[in-house]
Amino acid sequence: MSERIAILDFETTGMSPAHGARAAEVGIVMVENGRIVDRYQNLMNAGQRMPSFITQLTGITTAMLQAAAPAEQVMREAADFVGTAPLVAHNASFDSKFWLDELERAGCAASPAAAPAGKLFACTVLLSRRLYPEAPSHSLGKIVRHLQLPPADKAHRALADAEMTAHLLLRMQADLRSRWHIPEPSHALLSELQVCQRKHLGRWLSSTSARQTQPQLPELANTVMPMAAPATR
Repeated sequence: MSERIAILDFETTGMSPAHGARAAEVGIVMVENGRIVDRYQNLMNAGQRMPSFITQLTGITTAMLQAAAPAEQVMREAADFVGTAPLVAHNASFDSKFWLDELERAGCAASPAAAPAGKLFACTVLLSRRLYPEAPSHSLGKIVRHLQLPPADKAHRALADAEMTAHLLLRMQADLRSRWHIPEPSHALLSELQVCQRKHLGRWLSSTSARQTQPQLPELANTVMPMAAPATR
């Protein structure tokens, strides 16, 4: 199975575009065939100041944003980079809002990447809660440490967080193959898994494994049975 998946992360000026916040930095990591194959990162000038507490967290200053390319230009580049690849984010309910809002502002609302967020994003928070319920926390830094994955050089920067999320996604796909015998953990399958109720999770994993690994019998409705020759005397 070869499927390109784009892992997305934003640094922003606030918690929600509904409250006037804008994206300040976007980082995207592309994975295919179990490895990272490409990256995109850019600061973006949306005409807003960076709050001091976010500067302390990320290191991104208002001066850095003022020197950056316009947000609309960056989002058009990001949309071209993603193309039709499905998206993944850690806490996708946050990043998907900024992705769709900034795409619309950039005039990219008709892009395939602007499909309804619920059908577009897989969320590694939801997935980690189902696959690793023993983890003490499902925040990005803590789940990465729990699984002993490569840490980020600069946490709370968009590309570094996207890379950590990419390593987490690849680990999840590897575990689905090895531990649960699901050879094709596609984005569509991950989207199903993340909304599976936990009480039904074992049955879902077993049935998905059986569906992917057991040979399928031909459907009787599509099988033409030969007619018996008429009896002769």
